[in-house]
Amino acid sequence: MKITCDRAAFHSAYQLAATVAPTRSPKSILQNVKLEATEQGVVLTATDLKVGIRVEASGVQIEQPGSVVLPVGEVNSILRESTDDQLTIELKDTSIEIKGEHSRFNMPSHDPAEFPAVARFEEEKYHSVSSRLLKEVIRRTLFATDVESTRYALGGVLLEMGEQSIIAVGTDGRRLAKMEVPAVAVGGHNTGESSTIVPTRSMQLIDKALADNDTEIDIAARGNNVMVRTPSVTITARLLEGRFPKWRDVVPRRINMPRIEFEAGVIFSALRQASVVTSQESRGIEFTFENGNLIMSGTTADVGEARVELPISYDGEMIKLELDHRFVSDFFRVLDSDRVVTLEIENSEAAALFTTDDGYSYVVMPLSD
Repeated sequence: MKITCDRAAFHSAYQLAATVAPTRSPKSILQNVKLEATEQGVVLTATDLKVGIRVEASGVQIEQPGSVVLPVGEVNSILRESTDDQLTIELKDTSIEIKGEHSRFNMPSHDPAEFPAVARFEEEKYHSVSSRLLKEVIRRTLFATDVESTRYALGGVLLEMGEQSIIAVGTDGRRLAKMEVPAVAVGGHNTGESSTIVPTRSMQLIDKALADNDTEIDIAARGNNVMVRTPSVTITARLLEGRFPKWRDVVPRRINMPRIEFEAGVIFSALRQASVVTSQESRGIEFTFENGNLIMSGTTADVGEARVELPISYDGEMIKLELDHRFVSDFFRVLDSDRVVTLEIENSEAAALFTTDDGYSYVVMPLSD
């Protein structure tokens, strides 16, 4: 096996694949990235037996087809530190030689035949969705997951894939983020009532593999796995086992409740000011709605007091509710500053419901006294 590659382009592909390889494992072969060079091109694969990835590397000239197993740490360091624009990677007997114009490295290699196979995307039933939208879905739901939960399977994002859309839900039991985006079901793909819960770490990996453009991405639920295919990357991830809360029971269905509209950036700025006086023990900010004003106030004995007032389109009865400023900030942090947000509130004990006009909903439970 022998290839010559554009160092920068190859490094980018290698880094993505290497994120899957475990730093520690009883199976030392897994602490590597496998390189396969064929007439069709070069594919890098890695797996920890729960998540697998296949990355097509660009900017590569194949001089001799074959396979080689590359140790993650050493090869990543070479690709990062080398000043050569082009590098040659060659398997010589049982050792790897990486050579540039000004450098040469030799290291032992595992037998490529011992490396576990990583699945290709060969599904006939799947959903097709814009890369940009799927990336936004992950960004707007992932932060609400809870990897520490043992009661429910909250350490991932629930995906419900129907006839014309994908719904994603993340929750930690105290807040819930939900986003629905249009998608095309190919071959009748539908997750039905099954719990397709993609682990948080796997969603982070998928996010890294996605481009912020309108390229079509394919995603399929298959048994206990989810598979995602981009133009150059295929990811297979084992789903979380366990129950997911009945999230539809959590999202309020309110009729004739006060609805307040405002720009995300304006409220987020005021919230950051009010939260200056909060602490780890005192995280609550009181939101008071009355007479066309929103007052955010906070008090911490050892820190001080804060009061920030904003004009809003509200003329109903006074409503006060106390929310964890971190949870509210998480919502605004994933929105553009000019995004219009609608807030629905009922009373001081009911959940606050934030929505946008692009299919995003966010529920926050008030803090109890």
